[in-house]
Amino acid sequence: MHLDRNARFSVAPMMDWTDRHCRAFHRVITRHALLYTEMVTAAAVVRGDRVRLLRFDPSEHPVALQLGGSDPAELAEATAIAAGMGYDEVNLNVGCPSDRVQSGCFGAVLMERPALVADCVRAMIAAAPVPVTVKCRIGVDDQEPAVVLPDFLARMEDAGVTRVAIHARKAWLQGLSPKENRDIPPLDYDLVHRMKARFPALHVSINGGIDSLDAALGHLDRGLDGVMVGRAAYHAPYDMLADVDARVFGDPHPVPTREEVVERMLPHVEAHLAEGGRLHQVTRHMLGLFAGQPGARGWRRVLSERATADGAGTEVVEAALAEVARRAA
Repeated sequence: MHLDRNARFSVAPMMDWTDRHCRAFHRVITRHALLYTEMVTAAAVVRGDRVRLLRFDPSEHPVALQLGGSDPAELAEATAIAAGMGYDEVNLNVGCPSDRVQSGCFGAVLMERPALVADCVRAMIAAAPVPVTVKCRIGVDDQEPAVVLPDFLARMEDAGVTRVAIHARKAWLQGLSPKENRDIPPLDYDLVHRMKARFPALHVSINGGIDSLDAALGHLDRGLDGVMVGRAAYHAPYDMLADVDARVFGDPHPVPTREEVVERMLPHVEAHLAEGGRLHQVTRHMLGLFAGQPGARGWRRVLSERATADGAGTEVVEAALAEVARRAA
């Protein structure tokens, strides 16, 4: 599998969002985009319920695990475990600005410790045959991105990393909440493009504020190797992902309609319910499927009101779909 090709378009790791149900849903819409898990700490993988934490369906391939941590030996062990469970890639989080991440010395705070990050990725690369990648910010707090980012990337490249995803914003660890850190620090797309010119051998993906497929293609046309899309792929998944296979990957396969996406998700829903799972654990990720379409409000309302009920099953999904059909008639 040539993941560099799949990484031309990827769906970002997003806490509380990109779980296995979300990824199964996104995979129905796009065959080729690289999908990322939520961040999982290396400590949890090594010492916790790794089967529950890392479980995924083979249909999700290509799928990458994002790890959080700063202990090289622990990250190496977690990487080996992930590779053994079938993940196609392991990504190190050097971008998450949450307080919980800072207290654990991983995430964006590691932008201040590039030598440690280099030690971590060296250990991870040595531990497993899968690609090891890094997702980072352009800097944190009072760092000067034009100075620290080139140094950081040079250290990553020297440590053996061949692919990075750069969120084109600083993270302010003091004074901004994680939510504010996704919007308030200004985007510096040009800096990321300059990094690609400076490090031509690195596969560079850009992340942050990309809200349409046209915008994503614009970055590819300017010479970046990949685009990583986050919230837009979650809130309006069909608008963002349905044409990715054709326009990014040149795949002529027909695109499933929104209604066909729902039908193709039903076996996943049924399997989850048969294991004792709850309907809303899957359907919460599907609320944006009909965004901007007639019946979108009814779709969301039926799922939001009825999917959390005890015993809710696929009949709720069918009822929500009927609401869309009624409005479209």
